[in-house]
Amino acid sequence: KGFVFGEVGQVFNTFYNHHLPFSLTEAQKRVMREIRKDMGSGHQMNRLLQGDVGSGKTIVALMCMLLAADNGFQSVLMAPTEVLAMQHYKSISELVEGLDIKIAFLSGSITGSPRTEILESLKTGKTNILIGTHAVIEEWVEFASLGLAITDEQHRVGVAQRAQMWTKSPLHPPHVLVMTATPIPRTLALTVYG
Repeated sequence: KGFVFGEVGQVFNTFYNHHLPFSLTEAQKRVMREIRKDMGSGHQMNRLLQGDVGSGKTIVALMCMLLAADNGFQSVLMAPTEVLAMQHYKSISELVEGLDIKIAFLSGSITGSPRTEILESLKTGKTNILIGTHAVIEEWVEFASLGLAITDEQHRVGVAQRAQMWTKSPLHPPHVLVMTATPIPRTLALTVYG
C-alpha cells in the first residue's frame, strides 16, 4: 500500500503556470503523467528516472515534491555529496521563491541550534521539503508525514541506505523516486577497454 496523492493543487499549478522557467519536453510531460498515475494509485511508487546530465530530472523531481505538498505530505531529496545537495537546495529554493513552500538543507556540517531548528520543523510538519546528504536518513531525523523519498545519483548510494528512508514513514512506506544520469563516459570507457 502507498499514500494516495490524488490532488493537483494550488502549489503545483502556480509553479507550473508561473514559475516554470521553460516549457517541459514531451518526455518530461510523459514521465510526469506516469508518476502522477503511480502516486495516485494507492500503491507505493518505486520508480527510476534516468536521463543525461542536464536533461531536466531535477525539475521533474521538484514537481513531484510539489504534488506531495499539495496532498499534505513532506518530501526528502538525498544526494551523495554535500556539494550536489547544496546545488539542489539553491536551485530548487530559487525556483519555488514566492510559493508557500518551506525548504530545509541538512548535512553533517550543520550543527547546534540550526540543526535543532531544522529537526523540530520537520517533526512539526512546517518544513515541506528536506534536501541533504546521508544525514537525512540518520535515526534522529523524524518527519511529521513523509510521503516521497527521492535519491539522486542512486548508483552512489547503498541499497541499505535507500531502504532506511522507508523507516521514516511508519504508516506506509513513502513513494520512492531514484534518479540517475546515463553514465555515457563510463560506458564508452568500458567499451574501449573491453
